[in-house]
Amino acid sequence: ATDRTAQAVGEWMRRYKISAYDETTGKGLVRHVCVRVNRKGESLCCVVVNGNKVPREPELAAYVTAAVPHTVGVLLNSNTRRGNVVLGDKYRTLVGRNYLMDTLCGLEFKLSMPSFYQVNRDQAEVLYGKALKFAGLTGNETVLDLYCGIGTISLFMAKKAKQVYGVEIVPQAIDDAKRNAAINDIHNAEFYVGKAEEVLPQTYECEHIHADIIVVDPPRKGCDESLLACITQMQPKRVVY
Repeated sequence: ATDRTAQAVGEWMRRYKISAYDETTGKGLVRHVCVRVNRKGESLCCVVVNGNKVPREPELAAYVTAAVPHTVGVLLNSNTRRGNVVLGDKYRTLVGRNYLMDTLCGLEFKLSMPSFYQVNRDQAEVLYGKALKFAGLTGNETVLDLYCGIGTISLFMAKKAKQVYGVEIVPQAIDDAKRNAAINDIHNAEFYVGKAEEVLPQTYECEHIHADIIVVDPPRKGCDESLLACITQMQPKRVVY
């Protein structure tokens, strides 16, 4: 589906003479083609462009859905910033819906395009199983899941914990996490939007939330030093990295 989608976008570009983006000059329209595919084989396509629109948008959606009939939605993302960040902040839905549903660890998840999700689904289930084992939950623990994304680890832990709190900086991901909790009929998980290093001290000092287990799944740069200092101050039983 990913190859066929990319080929369809390429054919649309050639047919209507839509330019590709040149990083050295900052000119051109199409920067990236992002495709997500779920367990059922359904896909969500997002075309990232250097602007707010492109010519022949209906034709773009038609090319993609004709090439990949299981496409649930085609999105246009605007990214006019120079640099290597793939996605911008603005999205428009050209056809279909702006999210994809998938199954992971026996739970259903709603995925918006800007929300983080593990690419290798099978390995993610192994990874999360290890995290659950390391957490050593008995059903009486309060768990903090930092950098929680759409709530995959949070909801997985919630099945074995007393209470789970998830923290994530991407608002769309937190919207998905709350929806995913409802979809899976999980009521012992709450979610906060913000930087982990800012939210954690606030929940600890102002809301007096104490965690028995803290799970961190940070980006490549790792955890902020102030966050690590706060975790040390909280003295949880275990930290699962």
